[in-house]
Amino acid sequence: MTNLPPPAEELRILDAELRQLDLRRAVLLRRRAWLVHTLRAAAAPQPAQGTGAAPGGPPPGPATGVAARRPETTAPGVQNVLLVLGGVLLTIAAIAFTLVSWGHLGIAGRSLVLGALTVGVLGAPVTLLRRGLRATAEAVAGLGTALTVLDAYALHEVAFTGADGVGYTAAASAVLAALWAAYGVRLGLFHPLPLAVATAHLPLLLWAVALGAGPLTLTAVLLATAAGGTAVALRAASAPVRVVAVVGALGTGTVGVLSAGWLCWSASDPGSAARAAALLVVAAAVAVVTGRFVPNRAVAAAAATAAGLCLVAGSAGVLRVSVPGEWTVPGCQLCAILLLTAERTSLPLPLRQGLVRAAVAVQGLAVLWAVPLVAGSVLGPAVQAVTPWSGAPRTVRDAVFADVTGPAYASTVPLVLVVVAAALVVVGHRTPRRPAVMVVALVLGWAAVHVLPVALQLPYTAGLVAQAAVVVAALGLAVRSDRADGGPTPLALTALLLALLTSVDLALLSLASESATIGVLVTLTVLFGAAGRRPRHAPFTVPAALAHATALACALGASAGRPPHTALLVLVVPAVAALIASRSSASRASVPVEVAGAAAMLLALALAVPDPPMLALVLSLCGVVAAATALRPERRAVGWAAAALWLAAAWVRLAAWEVGTPEAYTLPVTGPALVVGFLRRRRDTAVSSWTAYGPGLAATLVPGLLAAWDDQHWLRPLLLGVAALAVTLVGARRRLQAPLVLGAGALALVALHELAPYLTQVVGALPRWVPPALAGFVLLVLGATYEHRLRDARRLREALGRLR
Repeated sequence: MTNLPPPAEELRILDAELRQLDLRRAVLLRRRAWLVHTLRAAAAPQPAQGTGAAPGGPPPGPATGVAARRPETTAPGVQNVLLVLGGVLLTIAAIAFTLVSWGHLGIAGRSLVLGALTVGVLGAPVTLLRRGLRATAEAVAGLGTALTVLDAYALHEVAFTGADGVGYTAAASAVLAALWAAYGVRLGLFHPLPLAVATAHLPLLLWAVALGAGPLTLTAVLLATAAGGTAVALRAASAPVRVVAVVGALGTGTVGVLSAGWLCWSASDPGSAARAAALLVVAAAVAVVTGRFVPNRAVAAAAATAAGLCLVAGSAGVLRVSVPGEWTVPGCQLCAILLLTAERTSLPLPLRQGLVRAAVAVQGLAVLWAVPLVAGSVLGPAVQAVTPWSGAPRTVRDAVFADVTGPAYASTVPLVLVVVAAALVVVGHRTPRRPAVMVVALVLGWAAVHVLPVALQLPYTAGLVAQAAVVVAALGLAVRSDRADGGPTPLALTALLLALLTSVDLALLSLASESATIGVLVTLTVLFGAAGRRPRHAPFTVPAALAHATALACALGASAGRPPHTALLVLVVPAVAALIASRSSASRASVPVEVAGAAAMLLALALAVPDPPMLALVLSLCGVVAAATALRPERRAVGWAAAALWLAAAWVRLAAWEVGTPEAYTLPVTGPALVVGFLRRRRDTAVSSWTAYGPGLAATLVPGLLAAWDDQHWLRPLLLGVAALAVTLVGARRRLQAPLVLGAGALALVALHELAPYLTQVVGALPRWVPPALAGFVLLVLGATYEHRLRDARRLREALGRLR
């Protein structure tokens, strides 16, 4: 070889080759153990005759039903367990000797015993390695490293009793780490190097603690230790060494970054904040170097993200004590935007991706910081509904946060939201997810404009005008986006929803003043009504216009001081909705418009409930609207609702007139029901008379019988009997089953009711033995003519069955 590698590289190569040889040796040992077991099983004596195996046949195995016994562990496994257990026991014995039996020996004896034992144990692996006993050498070396720790403890107790415990521990850990590293490299053992790396994380921190260093110095020591661990992790060839170094670097680095961030954000002057920020910059540099040299792309991106967050946190800490508090978050946003310039640098792709992710995370945190003000601006006006028309406040902020304190540092919230929205618009043109990004940008821009009047504390009237302008802008954007793309897009739908939300918020905000309420509701009704002329937006805008018109009707009624008549104003909305739905029955807006009209109708009924005459009028008008809707072929079923409304209107009117006669309530049901049944039977002769006439007749006959049973006068039973007789005769003439049965039954009950007093007198005049005798006589007669009566009953049933 003419080109020899450097000693360190050659040592790394030799260590790797030795590890491969050890792995190959373990595989061969397992194979050898299996072969020895197989040969022993084959040489075992054969079973005698009658045991299930023929002489000279194959050895018992799975084919013969007797499985060969296999070892439950391998020879290398047993060897490792024994070596580890032996090393642990010896270590425990050494510790017990050092701590318990140390006082029985003198200075020379102590030094001689422990020193000789340590030297002997540390030198034994040399001989063991020459004989190829690597596992035993590792176990003995582990015992030796434990003895070196005991030597350090003994040395402190004998020679350095006056030394500070923390400082001595720092020096001892540094010396032990160096000795273990040299020992492991010299002999090529596995465990000393990871142990040395783990111990090397202690000296600097312990020395700083021993010297009484402050928080800033301790943080710097932690970051320096993390940097050292990172360097070892990047350069080490051994996997255990890398794992230990990575864990140590992450632990110390995380604690150091958190400590530096706390120092930076809790600093009281720019100088202290700058010193802590410098530590965060150091941490960011370590993270960037790590991402530059680490082969894993995901780890590199994560390191770059951490570096970006450290830089922004340090800048924010300095800004917090250098500028007014409301500008801290915008300053962080500016730093995050500067991180985005990494896209145009020559850094590796994972580092650029990580810095961009850090910038995005900072922008997301800034948006979260603005959420309280946005939520308060959207939900706060709902408080005005509790005390409407209580007086216009001085500013919009007073109207939104009437009884609570608004969020601090609210003046820069619109700027924060606008910056994020602008960044998304710029980035959205270069991403395949452009529609989603643009929707998010639109929502953020809307939030910025929505909170602007509150943040700037504009006058109340100016705030209402600004909110109305937001509604107009959102509707215009929806129309423009729809027209540009030739169809409904996510951006257009989002703009429509934002317009609806802003309109509701504006209506609630205007409740503080009577004039403002009426003016705002008129404006919103006109705006959404005009926007409803576009068919694609009509399912959203027309119901919104109807809702605002309903609120306007309520406001006008309340302003006029005649609450009962407000229901009549509200009824205009269902009438308009029915007209619009009839002209756009084939469009998608038909059902939403009808739902909005039905809701306004229910509101009108609720408003008219305190005044029965007005409620009757409203019910009848609602019936007219429902009947007009039922004229459409696809809405024929609404006719039943119209009939029910008219009937309810009649009942309410009768109740208002204090009418207590049941027939006054039932006859309006019976008449239309009989007419409908007659018309239905004319169209379909297969319809039963029970279906056509049964409900209508029962609606009057049953309540009339109940009322007549307790009536002491003769007029109601007479009229009811005449009506029942007429129904019976009509049923017999037309051969209809339902009128015949219902009329005959009612007539019989009326007759029974009229004869009841006389029957009572007769029964009272007869002796007590007469009723049982009559009952017995009747039973005898029935028994004697049982068959004949059955035949007559069968004929009666058949006759009724032939009726329709």
